[in-house]
Amino acid sequence: MCYYKKREVAMSFRQLGHFDVIVMGAGSAGATAAIAAARTGSNVLVIDRLPFAGGTSTAVLDTFYGFYTPGEKAKKIVGGIPDDVVAGLSGYGSMIERPNTYGAGTGVTYNPEHLKVVWESLLQESGAKILLHALLQEVTVKDGHVRELVLATRAGSCRVTADFFIDATGDADLSHFAGFSYEKAGDIAPAQTLTTTFKMVNVNAAERKKIDKNRLHELMQEATEAGYELPRREGSDHITPVANTTATVMTRLDSVRKNANGELESVLDDPFFLTESEIAGRAQATEYARFLVDKVPGYENSSLYGFSTLIGVRETRRVYGDYRVEKEDVLQARQFDDQVALCGAPIEDHHSGDGTNWVYLPEGSAVGIPLRSLIVKDSINTMVIGRCFSATHDAHASIRSMAQCMAMGVAAGVSASLVIRDKEDVRSIKFSKIRDGLSKTGAVLEI
Repeated sequence: MCYYKKREVAMSFRQLGHFDVIVMGAGSAGATAAIAAARTGSNVLVIDRLPFAGGTSTAVLDTFYGFYTPGEKAKKIVGGIPDDVVAGLSGYGSMIERPNTYGAGTGVTYNPEHLKVVWESLLQESGAKILLHALLQEVTVKDGHVRELVLATRAGSCRVTADFFIDATGDADLSHFAGFSYEKAGDIAPAQTLTTTFKMVNVNAAERKKIDKNRLHELMQEATEAGYELPRREGSDHITPVANTTATVMTRLDSVRKNANGELESVLDDPFFLTESEIAGRAQATEYARFLVDKVPGYENSSLYGFSTLIGVRETRRVYGDYRVEKEDVLQARQFDDQVALCGAPIEDHHSGDGTNWVYLPEGSAVGIPLRSLIVKDSINTMVIGRCFSATHDAHASIRSMAQCMAMGVAAGVSASLVIRDKEDVRSIKFSKIRDGLSKTGAVLEI
């Protein structure tokens, strides 16, 4: 007879060190924040759960919007470090500019595989330390100061500390685990939907050009009536830097639902919900690809080539900052004394069901993004950037564009670095210091 002695295993945490600034999330907001903070002189660690930098910009989409205002006379309103990203893409011959299908301004379309390398090269050149494959598990907070993060890595659980933290997770994971307050998408206004993007190869671009978006939408409606399952009948496809290849924004899935108790839950509340959404998104994309091949000129000999690495999420949590940007601020193109970036993109609300709501700013104008909307209300040493920054549902639907996420990243990175350098508080440091620091990066602060 064999007896197995129970073995006691003590939980051990590897210490990864102390940094001036930790940026949680290496998407377009977080990567830019880390580059900006490192270039301004800070010892920076940027962390992401994916095996590459870029977040949504490399895992889901292939176009930066927000560099330009829409309209007859486009104005460039984002510059500096984001321009370095575009220049890196251009160096690979991997970038084209094209008009948005719905009049949201000129987009910069790129090859996401090259963008991964561009992000990581810029991060390394800046001196920032990169940690990938790391999932945030716990946040230690004392007297409003974030002190420590616990990360799940392939090497086990790890701890890391810093003087200043930037939440660039997109889903406000750092703020959530820290217990900071936020509005959950769907609690007040309807939550924006999810999209699995996909690419098609062997497309005859000349033939595809023979129909416009209105005819494409008519074909979608006709196909739906003929039995194709296309929940969104006004999706779009576009050319890419890769010959005979198109990318799409067509699928649509709800990001909130009622649970068995009748309570509203999001994809962040139930891990099975997110799993089911990923699976359903790919199945839906396959149906849209079938529609393109069967019904759309130029796609007759094309094939589905690849899905987005992740399902595209537009909003989940929006952290409460010292200021919340509101719909009226956007539509009036309001300017702020402490603005650190600009946005001219329309309100783009991908609601449940068919159709998308578009509301445009006055011609040639842009709303300012105030520094206060990037400062977490409940914390002394934390800022929030990207699609979880402090804004209402409608304002967020404009300012979440990736060029604005990059501009917010520069603002947070420079601010954090100056606060550490001068041993000040992010709320008391003279804004003129931050403004001067941003100007040195080439950031555009006024329309």
